[in-house]
Amino acid sequence: MDCRDARRLTDAGIDGELDLVTQLALDTHLAGCEACRAAHQARTALVRRVHAGAERFTAPEDLRQRLRASLPDAEAPAEPGAAGPPALRRRWPWGVPWAWLTGGLSLASAALAVGLTLLVVLPDRGDDLVQDLVAAHVRSLMADHLTDVASSDRHTVKPWFNGRIDLSPPVPDLAEHGFPLVGGRLDYVGERPAAALVYRRNRHVINLFVWADPNAKPEAPRLQAQHGYNLLRWAQPGFTVWAVTDLNRSELEDFQRLWSQASAS
Repeated sequence: MDCRDARRLTDAGIDGELDLVTQLALDTHLAGCEACRAAHQARTALVRRVHAGAERFTAPEDLRQRLRASLPDAEAPAEPGAAGPPALRRRWPWGVPWAWLTGGLSLASAALAVGLTLLVVLPDRGDDLVQDLVAAHVRSLMADHLTDVASSDRHTVKPWFNGRIDLSPPVPDLAEHGFPLVGGRLDYVGERPAAALVYRRNRHVINLFVWADPNAKPEAPRLQAQHGYNLLRWAQPGFTVWAVTDLNRSELEDFQRLWSQASAS
């Protein structure tokens, strides 16, 4: 993340609207950039002052009635100013609490509530998996928990997974090709346990996530990028593989080809 991205994401970060990976990337940049950190602190102070001194207005009764009528299964509270029926005490899907309608609407909130129609798009499950994979990769780098078993010996790493996961993944040694094995660990992605094999390419870490898939058939690698990381997915008989790294595309594809050839043999 560079300074331009950090400044662009500052407001969303202060409001808690960023996903885990983007927030971690922003925090990392702020920790190392004094100028962006100062700008972020100034913006945060401004937001706090605005919230502390914001004048609030009670919504007119006719506006409150129209808003209640527009809600599905809405029942008016027993008396003006009541908290609203239980079904409406929770937040709406787009994050607007009922209290804004029955307690006091700021002018900006009223304009948003009355003037905007928001479309809520549920994320694709594949997008969720990609987010999980990138988050697991970032966690392994930031939490000092890259490996559970640290070894460059595949005969040490491979049997370590026995009894810990329903798969003993291939663990080829690619050191002679410039991709030395670092070790392995257990991880949890896509609502399933996975074996994470860790390789390096110079100063770049490659997290290789492998899990059992009885229906998996050989398929060509598919590359995509997310939050500045490259992800490569492929399958071999009986298991699915995802590689996540900040390594460039060409070298990642070389790694995949070498790993697949070695694991098949």
